[in-house]
Amino acid sequence: MEWLKELFKTQKPVIAMCHLQPMPGDPYYDKDGGMQKVVDAAYDEFIKLQEGGVDAVMFSNEFSMPYLKKVNPETTASMARVIGELKHEIKIPFGVNVLWDPFASLDLAAATGARFIREIMSGVYASDFGLWDTNTGEIARHRVHLGLEDCKLLFNIVPEAASYLGERKVEDIAKTTVFNNHSDVICVSGITAGVGTDMGILARVKGAIPSTPVFANTGCKLNTIEEIFKIADGAVVGTTFKKDGKFENCVVKERVVEFMDKVRSIR
Repeated sequence: MEWLKELFKTQKPVIAMCHLQPMPGDPYYDKDGGMQKVVDAAYDEFIKLQEGGVDAVMFSNEFSMPYLKKVNPETTASMARVIGELKHEIKIPFGVNVLWDPFASLDLAAATGARFIREIMSGVYASDFGLWDTNTGEIARHRVHLGLEDCKLLFNIVPEAASYLGERKVEDIAKTTVFNNHSDVICVSGITAGVGTDMGILARVKGAIPSTPVFANTGCKLNTIEEIFKIADGAVVGTTFKKDGKFENCVVKERVVEFMDKVRSIR
């Protein structure tokens, strides 16, 4: 797990989410505000996250609701514009997550220089978005095709709003996902963004794959991060940085600073 420290310059990194506003083609896109509004909002939130001391950031089309399993090209293009306009300000490692499309996530990584992606890349699920199937072999080959062998893959094996099809223990899913796919990180989520990861599941997953980094993927809070970091090797944090800790609100720098001060005291 030495690569974690090499990439993030610390142990137990915190990857902050920069949630992009609805973009062209999304149902709730603000046509009057246009793409400039999306860029301005992303810039404001990213600067607060970076100045607040997070270890890395992940850009995600979080407000492209309801999500697609195969995104339209305008989404990837719009996200590339946003990241391109912010690139001169980015001083920390960054990744991308085009919900819920690992191929588009890799495309965006190739275009922007992202160091990692997070996606559902293995397994079959019954979800709010319908039957959720994956093709890990094709994803792996697309990664190589794009020359992204150094782009780390964060596999979410307990996705939000979905249930694994088949009666398999989460420990077994973790073991076979790592064995078959050489996953760089295994992520464990709660039922939606902002809802805490089940600590029992987190512990079982980590116990099953001690040599692979395991990240808490949702719901990390100021009063829970110490317990989470007794098990997890890192965390993806979004909602807790927002005003009143609500998903739909904007990032508040003071909340970022307070959280990261707590994290540094734990480390």
